[in-house]
Amino acid sequence: MIHELRIYTAHPGKMDALLARFRDHTTEIFEKHGITNVGYWLNSIGGRNDQLWYIVGFDDLAQRDVAWASFKADPRWQDVRSASEADGPIVALIENRIMEPTDFSPIR
Repeated sequence: MIHELRIYTAHPGKMDALLARFRDHTTEIFEKHGITNVGYWLNSIGGRNDQLWYIVGFDDLAQRDVAWASFKADPRWQDVRSASEADGPIVALIENRIMEPTDFSPIR
């Protein structure tokens, strides 16, 4: 299994909207398309307070490509994204990293 770390930086004043979109819609749509929800985090000490950090999992890079393509094409996702951005974009920056566990990692 591979994991993808994604860091979303919200536009000022938009963190609640970003969290609601994930909580109420995105995580469920991810699972529908084979994107495994591993965990979601906010900084509580140190770092920035305008970022959502999360990790999702995939069988391999090929499955990741298929999963993201089907997610992005999903009409429900497109509706959710449009509705959540009715007052303007909520995400200013997206960073991502593909991670593979070491041979001694408890998560494989």
